[in-house]
Amino acid sequence: MTHNEMLTSTIVTALDDMKAIDVQVLDVSEITSFTDTMIIASGRSDVQVKALANGVVAAVKEQGIQPIGVEGVPSEWILVDLGDAVAHIMHPTARAYYQLEKLWSGDLSMPEDSIQESARH
Repeated sequence: MTHNEMLTSTIVTALDDMKAIDVQVLDVSEITSFTDTMIIASGRSDVQVKALANGVVAAVKEQGIQPIGVEGVPSEWILVDLGDAVAHIMHPTARAYYQLEKLWSGDLSMPEDSIQESARH
């Protein structure tokens, strides 16, 4: 198991253990140079979002990994930067608004009606 696979597994396990919603793992190694993996998960409330982020930090520290940074505390979106992997832990409303899965999958298409509306302005 590579370092990145171990790190990703640790993050996903911590999120699953704490009942995160809809955990997604994205390989972004071919489209960005600052990280290889994005893990995106949701919590049911701002309190759970913070608890999930704290749980990820605790889990990786147990593996001897020090996070590079934690951004967004307190808010609806907390980012835990672990170098090879970045965890985005979000309230469902923030996740629906920012659509990170769509952004990082390379699908930046706009619905036809949005394109037509933009053309009118």
